[in-house]
Amino acid sequence: MAAISLTKVRETAPALVDLYKTAGVSLTKHGMAGTRAAVYLVVDYSGSMKPYYKDGSVQALADRVLSLSAHLDDDGIVPVVFFSTDVDVDAVTEIALADHQGRIERIVAGLGHMGKTSYHLAMDAVINHYLDSGARHPALVVFQTDGGPINRLAAERYLCKAAPLPLFWQFVGFGDPDSRQFEYLRKLDELAVPGKRVIDNAGFFHAGRDPRKVTDAELYDRLVGEFPQWLAAARAQGIARPS
Repeated sequence: MAAISLTKVRETAPALVDLYKTAGVSLTKHGMAGTRAAVYLVVDYSGSMKPYYKDGSVQALADRVLSLSAHLDDDGIVPVVFFSTDVDVDAVTEIALADHQGRIERIVAGLGHMGKTSYHLAMDAVINHYLDSGARHPALVVFQTDGGPINRLAAERYLCKAAPLPLFWQFVGFGDPDSRQFEYLRKLDELAVPGKRVIDNAGFFHAGRDPRKVTDAELYDRLVGEFPQWLAAARAQGIARPS
């Protein structure tokens, strides 16, 4: 059973009903019906991301992630972290079922300058939020970016640091699939286990130059495709609690 019912979604966020239904189909297909998990969204706020904010790609991703979250978490809220050169208090916020439309534009209006791409500060913010929240369930972290980080070693260290925690990092690339910017993310996805990290706690897929063209069904399949295997491994090692 979904954490939030279809009836509740119809009442609070009618525009998300179709996304909610599609997310449910994908979760069932991947053996995740009834699974409970916190869901985070991490969004690139570097200067090269301007076109994706302008054309609605970021809002579309937020809506899709929020609709997925409604199956996994019962509070109807997704914590969101915006990252560039720095992450400050104002860049850690949330989207909610009852107030999702145009939410990204409203948040960004108050963020100020778009800097460079810095993963590790956003990863630290997610880790801290999760630990402070007292969450009982594991977390799926959807981490969107249009390029590699300015500090690659720091990003790798944080991913490895997070491996003993019940956090799975699903990286999503926006932009040219052939760009060398994404070579780092592919390497990050393949970091040695157990040589570098105790468990494989990350996945990566590319959503292309126009992420809005990726169908909802395909996007959900990619977002949750690796999560069940990670969850089983995490439970086996005592990282995540048994269901």
